[in-house]
Parts: sequence; structure tokens; C-alpha cells
Amino acid sequence: MKLGTFSISLTVKNLEASRLFYEKLGFETFGGNADHNYLILKNGDHLIGIFQGMFDDNMLTFNPGWDQNAGEVDPFTDVRDIHSELVAKGLEPTQVSLPEDRGIGSFVVVDPDGNPVLIDQHR
Repeated sequence: MKLGTFSISLTVKNLEASRLFYEKLGFETFGGNADHNYLILKNGDHLIGIFQGMFDDNMLTFNPGWDQNAGEVDPFTDVRDIHSELVAKGLEPTQVSLPEDRGIGSFVVVDPDGNPVLIDQHR
């Protein structure tokens, strides 16, 4: 099973203050939309998503079908296949949005310490 590119999704109180802080650490805005309260920041191969008012907790995030530059990779393991495999292994997703047979979809599992892990496919 290939989970796709990895990033951390941080819930922040002030998007602009967080952007400025991470820029001082060498990150640059890579994607997202400040008008929609989120930005994706990149430093080399490292990705951080900052989200204001969208999530309750910080999350580990994996994006099937993407590389570290949000470029499409093929082949890749579809989010529905990952979901099925993890359910078969006894994990119980807390949030599931898998609307079609293929394409966009996501789900969240929570590790034993309460950390959410988002599997979020954009294609």
C-alpha cells in the first residue's frame, strides 16, 4: 500500500502570523488559498499545511496519487483500496467521504494516542 505524499496539517489561530513564522524557517507558500483560510508551505521536500478554523487537531496527512510537488503519480493506490485494506486490518475510520468509484475521496483514522491521520486523495 502506497499512501502518497506526506505532510503535516496544522490547525492555527492566525493564518498570516503562522505563514510569517514558517517563512522565517525557510518555507515558501506552495499552494492553498488564504481567502479560504489555508496555505500549503514547502521547504525542499517538506510540506506543511496551515489551516485556520478548519480542523480541531493537527493531523498527519497523506495524499495518494501525488508526489511532494503535488505532481500526479501513476500508478498509485486509490484511497478506496487503502480504506478497504485498513478496515480489513481492524482500523475504524472516524470520518469517511468516498463518494465515487474512483477520484476524489478521503477518510481519517486515529492512532492509539489520539492523533488523526488523514488520507486525502485529490484526483
